[in-house]
Amino acid sequence: MDSRNTQKLFATGIPSFDLLLGGGIPRRQTLIVAGNPGSGKTILCSQLAFLAASRGLPVVLATVTSEPHDKLVDALSGFSFFRRELLGDKLILVSTYASLKKGAKEARDTLLNTVRERGAKLLFLDGLRSVRDLWQDEARLREFLYELGIGLSATDCIGLFTTEYPIEKLMTLPEATTVDGIVSLWVSPHGGRRHRRVEVVKLRGRPHLPGAHLFQIGAEGVEIIPRLEARIPPDKDFVPPPARAGFGLPEFDRLMDGGLPLRSTTLLAGSMGIGKTLLAAHFAAEGARREEKTLFVSFFEPPATLLARAQRIGLDVRGSLASGMLTLMHLPPSEREADVLADRILAEVARMGIRRLVIDGLTELELSIADPERRRTFLAAFSVHLRAAGVTSLFTKEVSKVAGTELDFNDTPIAILGENLMLLRYVELRGRIHRVMSILKMRDSKYDGNLREFDINDAGIRVLNPLRSAVGLLTGQAQPIGSRIGGDEE
Repeated sequence: MDSRNTQKLFATGIPSFDLLLGGGIPRRQTLIVAGNPGSGKTILCSQLAFLAASRGLPVVLATVTSEPHDKLVDALSGFSFFRRELLGDKLILVSTYASLKKGAKEARDTLLNTVRERGAKLLFLDGLRSVRDLWQDEARLREFLYELGIGLSATDCIGLFTTEYPIEKLMTLPEATTVDGIVSLWVSPHGGRRHRRVEVVKLRGRPHLPGAHLFQIGAEGVEIIPRLEARIPPDKDFVPPPARAGFGLPEFDRLMDGGLPLRSTTLLAGSMGIGKTLLAAHFAAEGARREEKTLFVSFFEPPATLLARAQRIGLDVRGSLASGMLTLMHLPPSEREADVLADRILAEVARMGIRRLVIDGLTELELSIADPERRRTFLAAFSVHLRAAGVTSLFTKEVSKVAGTELDFNDTPIAILGENLMLLRYVELRGRIHRVMSILKMRDSKYDGNLREFDINDAGIRVLNPLRSAVGLLTGQAQPIGSRIGGDEE
């Protein structure tokens, strides 16, 4: 960002909020934070006030009700941003209730005089709707906000006002045109959950991040996770490297001309218990063996279970774990949203310099995207983020039936968006169940599309010769055309 522009911005102290605002709050501007009761307005603005005061900037926090200040202080004291020693020093609490009852001029003068006396750089006025309810006068409220904004601008002070109106109602009121910026908070139900969202609706003179973003409240205060699609890194000049990321299984790697193309996204789909996780474990173990930092993310199986399963087929990764070349991350099923999961994974990718990533259980990630219409764009953005980070990624997904004619991936966005698609399938023939694999797609890369039978035993995964003695194998309902089924081991 241009240094001339950053000098004109007030850093909120919450980096993700600054990202939404295009770098911070423009100096000398006034903002309304709007939302229904319980949406988090007071917590967000109070956190900004305490963070500014902790940096040595004088702050005025003004309330408009007759309630004592100790009630507000008690409500905020449970958050980690709260620092009692700042009260009365860098952070001044004032009540404007008495002056508001007298009139707009008296209230304006009370606030501006306090700001000037303290040299405040931030004024937080909590409860603008109460001012409207008290006066019942549109013209008076408009004049109050207009003159207060001019006074704050003259003293180089930011104005933050909260109001208990949903954004649709606020946009019909004069407050919306009087202030420089509007931030909307809301809570929406989704099944048994309630999702918090934040949107910068208006910000004068600043290119802000559009749309709704995840907003959470925890012990540290508010946490904002910008929508993944809204911050896609530059990718148009990407040229795939010529090297390959192998699985350490010679027969399987030969099917792909040596392995997966570097920095590509691959979907490994298959029936329940077919061997998806074990094949993905081979991909991770081979990456670690080549000293490529590898991250294996599992939604269901904890690390101890994964290690035990790998060891049963002769795949011992304890050395790779000890050296830090391989990291196992367990994200158990919960009510966490997709943006939280992706943010956590991308943060680990950046922190550890990951070059290979396995996400075992794409369905869980898909279901955590509350809006089904968003799944395609979210997963596409996730793929771009991983490619830009230099990661070769492998996702596993369970198909709905162990055997049957259904092979529809239309409800799996990453099957279309991913460069590579592999299928593992059970087939039944002459009373015996066989495992078969096929590479259905590899973008801009040659591959062997022949169906292969494969076997899993204590010695590991074995890929056999192409299947020539039956038809209908991918449907799971094979029909023999010769006297035998199954390939011979290569």
